[in-house]
This record gives sequence, structure tokens and C-alpha cells, in this order.
Amino acid sequence: MKLIGRYLSPFVRRVGVSLHLLDIPFTNEPLSVLTDSLKIREYSPLGRVPALVLDDGQVLIDSSAILDYFDQQAGAERALLPLSGTDRIEAMNLLAFAVGACEKTVAAYYERDRRPEGLVWDDWYRHCEDQARGALALLDARQAERGERPLLGERMGQVDISAVVAYDFARLTLPAFAQTQWTD
Repeated sequence: MKLIGRYLSPFVRRVGVSLHLLDIPFTNEPLSVLTDSLKIREYSPLGRVPALVLDDGQVLIDSSAILDYFDQQAGAERALLPLSGTDRIEAMNLLAFAVGACEKTVAAYYERDRRPEGLVWDDWYRHCEDQARGALALLDARQAERGERPLLGERMGQVDISAVVAYDFARLTLPAFAQTQWTD
């Protein structure tokens, strides 16, 4: 299998970490949506990452769809998200905050760092940053309640992976997050 996209993308990174945790072998083709868009479109007409080329040539896109596919393959005992029931509802809710934080951090980053000078909408940048901060603060408070245990259940899963990826991406790309003190 081949994972398309750079690990700077939090969506590519959460797939890569998950595949490693599930002991699923793959290679990475670190293509950038900014500089390699035509090559990425060969895998995904949508032109975004991640895309995952399965061994049979089928291409899966969107990190959530890719991860759901592998959870179904892994079965309930190894899946990184509960496959059903109230635990799944809670996991999907927490996961929405982690993935939402990634989405809002990406939006803030592009607004501040990728727009031409003079065209940056500061209010939108701050709004996206505040949304990301709110989601990460919720996850941080949840972790403080859980202590040494994972965010959900008794073993590390997708909620933990996605929360850490979101936090790391925010600290890497948004200056205000680099100074933030979160629960250790």
C-alpha cells in the first residue's frame, strides 16, 4: 500500500500513525497539495490528501474513510474506534473535536501564511484559531479528568492519535499555540 501526502498534513499523519499502530505495512509518497497537485490528482481527482492506494490498486480518500476501512478490517478487538454502541458515540464526538481542531488549524494557517500580503482576513484567522483552541481545550480537560489513561477506554485509540496530531499541528503552525501550556 501507498499513503499519498506529507506528514505535515494532520490528516495524512493520523492515517500513518494508525497504520503503524495496527502493524499494517505501507510506504509513503510525500506529495504536497501546493507543489504536487497534478500528481495528487492522479490518485484523487479531489486533489487533497491523504489518498491511500491499496494493494489491489483501489484508492481510498479522506482520513476518516480510510481509518474506518481499516477498523472494519481489524475487527472489534483491534479497531482503533469502537465499532458500535455508546462507546462509539462518545468516541465519534471526541473525534469530531480533534478532527475539527485540525480543520480549523489548517484554515487559520492558510489564511495567515498562504494568502497574498494585504489579503489576509485577520478576523477570520482569529475566529479559526479560537475554534481550534476551544476544541483542544475540551480535549485537554478530558485528558486531565482521565489522568494517565487514554481519552476513551483503556488502550490508545483513534481519539488519542487524532488529539495528539491536532495538538502537534497547532503548535507547529500557529504561533499562539507554541506558547500554550497544556496538561502534560
